[in-house]
Amino acid sequence: MSLVVPVGKDDHMQGSETAPVTLVEYGDYQCPYCAAASAIVKLVQDQLHNQIRFVFRNFPLAQVHPQAEFAAEAAEAAGAQGRFWEMHDALYENQPALSPALIAALAQALELDMERFEKDLASGRFRERVKRDFMGGVRSGVAGTPTFFINGERHDGGWDEASLLRALRAAAYV
Repeated sequence: MSLVVPVGKDDHMQGSETAPVTLVEYGDYQCPYCAAASAIVKLVQDQLHNQIRFVFRNFPLAQVHPQAEFAAEAAEAAGAQGRFWEMHDALYENQPALSPALIAALAQALELDMERFEKDLASGRFRERVKRDFMGGVRSGVAGTPTFFINGERHDGGWDEASLLRALRAAAYV
């Protein structure tokens, strides 16, 4: 399967736009596999440096993970204040205790404008963004999390460090 929604300026990205490899993850902040994958992606980024661009898209499995959608909206609200990746990391690092109170504490620790953050969440300002990511994933064949795409093609292999590195390196030299 291919990525239906191409990577664009609205995506959350790390790395150069000209990197030979783009890794897109559809993830859920309450999924324990996604928390494990987050650590692996960091290891891979450290090894591939400027050879990889990483994109994260929201795919909250709300029926299984009741805090996932709120967490995704919180990451987007932090992103509106230039702190998406910091909130992304904090949510995964504190995943076992995810709750609205913890998310508010994380936002405070990141020194976000709390009035704006709380207003954004209460208004549902980012609900449509999260839904758009989710529906793009569905249209791309995402059924669970984490799901990875490498240069636009779904990666159906393992996502342990060695397997992911092997696939990314192969894609870099195609």
